[in-house]
Amino acid sequence: MGKIISITNQKGGVGKTTTAINLAAALAVLEFRTLLVDADPQANATSGVGLDPKNIERDLYNIIISGANPKEAIQKTETPFLSILPSSMDLVGLDVEMHDHPEREFLMKKVLDKVKDHFDFIIIDCSPTLGLTVVNALCAADSVLIPVQAEYFALEGMGKLLQTIKIIQQHLNKNLDIEGVLITMYDGRLSLARQVAEEVKTHFQDMMFDTIITRNTKLAEAPSFGKTILMHDVGGKGSVNYLNLAREILQRNGLTKIPISKKRINILEEEQKELKEDF
Repeated sequence: MGKIISITNQKGGVGKTTTAINLAAALAVLEFRTLLVDADPQANATSGVGLDPKNIERDLYNIIISGANPKEAIQKTETPFLSILPSSMDLVGLDVEMHDHPEREFLMKKVLDKVKDHFDFIIIDCSPTLGLTVVNALCAADSVLIPVQAEYFALEGMGKLLQTIKIIQQHLNKNLDIEGVLITMYDGRLSLARQVAEEVKTHFQDMMFDTIITRNTKLAEAPSFGKTILMHDVGGKGSVNYLNLAREILQRNGLTKIPISKKRINILEEEQKELKEDF
């Protein structure tokens, strides 16, 4: 049965969608069956893996509203082992349309429960709000991954997010855990970035991932090509960052024996050798 991880932070511009796309891709490259769920009306995760939201017939919104089987909307991506449940602008109306629904907090959970057994991991990209759609994602998830950018005001709004998570844990999803806090957009050349990273580590301590996502151009430009970083720049630092994050999540979940082919291991080892000169 797949583990569902919600990528959540109501503050925009923290690398949330970038993390959702590339963590899902990294898990898929490691040969785990992975589903990326685009739960953001902006549909950036959808376009980020090469799909055009305007040309999608069925998406998350349609499935929730109609109660249809999500298999009708799930599409494969160019990355083996990676599929996506896409989104569209229609999702923006879900909060209003489902406001009076008796089980409005569990609509997404009902959808994902139908396909959970078919995937090892389900990664949900949430919108930068704390509305009903995000509450749905938290109620459907087993854990929350919180990206925090290494910039000024990094901790802004974190108190409200953690309070929301606590309320969800107490009243709607008692099994919800915090998977970890991830520092993104880190530039070690800047003293401010180093100071913010230390401040975040002081606040969250054991919840912090050892992996840090560094700022780099290839990572920022990959979505404009409709590609994950592992497709756009397989030998770059961004790919290494997200492969390390994937491995760290696997270790935290007791999946130390990674089901990965010898051919893929050899490819990754060669890439690692080529990267040593860059670090």
